[in-house]
Amino acid sequence: MANVRHSGRPTDAFAGAAAGTRLRAARLALWAIAAILAVRQMTVVLTTPSGERLTDLETWVGPEGVLHVKGSIYDSTRFTGTPFGGLVLKPLTRSAQAALGWGWTLGTLLLVVALGLVAARALPQPVSRRTSLLAAPVAISLLMLSLPVRSALRLGQTSIIPVLLVLLGCFTVRGQRASGLCLGLAAALQPTVLLFAPLLWFTGRRRAARSTAGTFAACTALAWTALPHDSATYWVHHTAGVGLGGKADGLTNQSLHGALLRLGLTGPLEIALFLLLGAAVAGLALRRAVRYAHDGQLLLAVAVTGCAAVAVSPTSWQHQLLWVLLAVAGRVGRRASDRYVWPVAVILVTTLPARMMLPDTPVLYPLRDDLVLLAALAAATAVPFLSRTSPHYQIPVPTEYALRSPARFRRVPPPPALRRALTRPNLLLELLLIRVTYAAYQQVRLAATGGTNSGGRATAEHHGRLVLAAERFLHIDIEHAVNHAVVRVGWLRGFFDHYYETFHFIVPLALLGVLYRRRPVDYRWARASLGFATFLALIGFWLFPLAPPRLMPALGIIDTVHGVQDFSQPDYGTLTALTNQYAAMPSLHFGWSLWCGIVIAVLAPKWWMKALGLLHPLFTVSAIVATGNHWVLDAVGGAVVVGAGFGLDRLLLGARAPAVAAERAVHESPASQPSAVRTPGRRG
Repeated sequence: MANVRHSGRPTDAFAGAAAGTRLRAARLALWAIAAILAVRQMTVVLTTPSGERLTDLETWVGPEGVLHVKGSIYDSTRFTGTPFGGLVLKPLTRSAQAALGWGWTLGTLLLVVALGLVAARALPQPVSRRTSLLAAPVAISLLMLSLPVRSALRLGQTSIIPVLLVLLGCFTVRGQRASGLCLGLAAALQPTVLLFAPLLWFTGRRRAARSTAGTFAACTALAWTALPHDSATYWVHHTAGVGLGGKADGLTNQSLHGALLRLGLTGPLEIALFLLLGAAVAGLALRRAVRYAHDGQLLLAVAVTGCAAVAVSPTSWQHQLLWVLLAVAGRVGRRASDRYVWPVAVILVTTLPARMMLPDTPVLYPLRDDLVLLAALAAATAVPFLSRTSPHYQIPVPTEYALRSPARFRRVPPPPALRRALTRPNLLLELLLIRVTYAAYQQVRLAATGGTNSGGRATAEHHGRLVLAAERFLHIDIEHAVNHAVVRVGWLRGFFDHYYETFHFIVPLALLGVLYRRRPVDYRWARASLGFATFLALIGFWLFPLAPPRLMPALGIIDTVHGVQDFSQPDYGTLTALTNQYAAMPSLHFGWSLWCGIVIAVLAPKWWMKALGLLHPLFTVSAIVATGNHWVLDAVGGAVVVGAGFGLDRLLLGARAPAVAAERAVHESPASQPSAVRTPGRRG
């Protein structure tokens, strides 16, 4: 048996078969996810009341739509497409009811599937077998989740068609004339697609570039012949659609023109600056796109050009921003730990609202309002995508991992993706994930009220009476006595109020920052245990909404932090409109402070540092009880989820990496172990 195992052949064959089985299972699971997302999107659209779904399409082709009545299609400025687009859509006025239902929505979903399939096949070669099998369902799922596709489905927009036509012309259609025909049709529907004509020209596909320009001119001339007044209105009066649809300075217009208007610039100065910046962005982006196309990364070149089109267009509404998502095809970063930063950032920007990406702080409003535009500008002009000739393109600098701890539970198989890394994670990626995780935590906490705060009030107060009864049985119902004792001492009340409001966030963030800078290996296990504890706490908020003592009218608890409560109001006149006041069990105030105390006690080099760290949970539990914001059992619940968080971290990942590394050094030293049985550190 030993000889067979060391020979590698039967074992390798078995491992290969197992890997193939896992790959097929993963592929089926991803296709199932893509199908579920597609069904969900269709269900959301078709179950929306008729007056709220496909509103743009109904405005165009409905019984009173601008494409049905006589007169200019731009009289109401509700139609934002080109005259050629209006000409193409006019036949739908005879079958408006069918178009506003299953037919249009299903057709749009099929276009999204086709777009994902073409994009997956267009990935730069060479790609691994795993990537080739999993790329299509992943691409389709990301498209289904993206804000542009969701917006296009909800509004009934046609913005997916130009993107699909460009990809078909660049990757699927054979012959340069046919390729140019696809791009010309796309430009007739969305004029900024004309930026792809220079890309074709400078990459040697000049016949395709001429065909693009000729097709665009022919379609525009056809529309001008059929709709002369509307064509003059669009191309002359509105300058290729400027002023149509919503206000150009609205947040949904993610173009340079919209950003300059939001900054307060108007008139000739704004127009001149927009033209100057647009020309610079287009020139730089085309130069980069040509270089990537010559490098064999044509999909990235298309994405860069599309991002430039987003920036230089007078109006780039949300449903027209799919180009930004395609930029995920580029590879950035030499290290394996840096490789995920760019795709994660692009996916988050294109799938989540901007308010989840950046805090709700006035100083950050300019960044938050133009977040998608900034991502498009970065992709078009600044992000240093790797060349395929780079030695790090296929094989990045690997991350070193610690060995598996022999002290792990033997009956629990280790997840293959969870290993103890011995290097510092990427800072930008950490900040992105921390911010999005906290935003999700806020949303779940707010939603865990049974629909509304007032609706969950009865349940929360009932749970509060249960907790109070349990504390009386255990003789730990000290909330009223402690609260009124602290209120009588002004300086003590001010201290606990300040401690409750301030140190809850400052201490964990400061500790994470110190660990990241000084102890990166310990940062990973500490962050993981905190994440597990917070996740378990969210489950508690959802399953057991609990009114804190300050929101129990019969107890007479004084809310020292929020002030006197008006119990005649459904929301008590407090912050219940902003956050869930019934997310009390378990107490994350105490839980996070206990996590800080344990981490400091484990890692601090001096005894007085350990003692000082343990004072933080002591002060916190005193503050949450004294201010009337938590029950004593809430603190017990916080301690339970923190303990469970550390337990899950140990169960899934094993012992702390420093301990594993030290153990590895001892076992691999020549004095303690023969070289024949040494286990080298894994890299990956």
